[in-house]
Amino acid sequence: MTFSVQINGQTHIVDVNGDTPLLWVLRDVLGMTGTKFGCGQALCGACTVHVDGVPTRSCVTPIESIVERQVTTIEALHTVEHGKALQEAWIELEVPQCGYCQSGQLMSAAALLNETPRPTDDDIDNAMSGNVCRCGTYQRIRAAIKRASA
Repeated sequence: MTFSVQINGQTHIVDVNGDTPLLWVLRDVLGMTGTKFGCGQALCGACTVHVDGVPTRSCVTPIESIVERQVTTIEALHTVEHGKALQEAWIELEVPQCGYCQSGQLMSAAALLNETPRPTDDDIDNAMSGNVCRCGTYQRIRAAIKRASA
């Protein structure tokens, strides 16, 4: 089937089955490889994107469910509120180690700051609890979120 989807402010026409996960449309059809595959079961958060501003696991989101909705990926994070500040804080505090989970971490952090511009440690822990970092950089992630919110 053919679907018209809005990704990062642009319309894309894709010819895929309706149950194809958004993640694979982004990576394999559109060549947007910033969103990562981690577990395929919405457990690790590596594939997090925003759908109408809400953090969404793209590995389990069928393409047919996002028609007429706005998708934002890591490639356009700098265009959303707090996005640029988060990217700068991530760099300044040297958050990534292997970096694999970081696009999902950043997308979840941006959604948190949109909802809660001055989050507490508990707010951050709750919002980020679905994002797994194999390297254990959770303290630096929390510090970067706090810096970006300042």
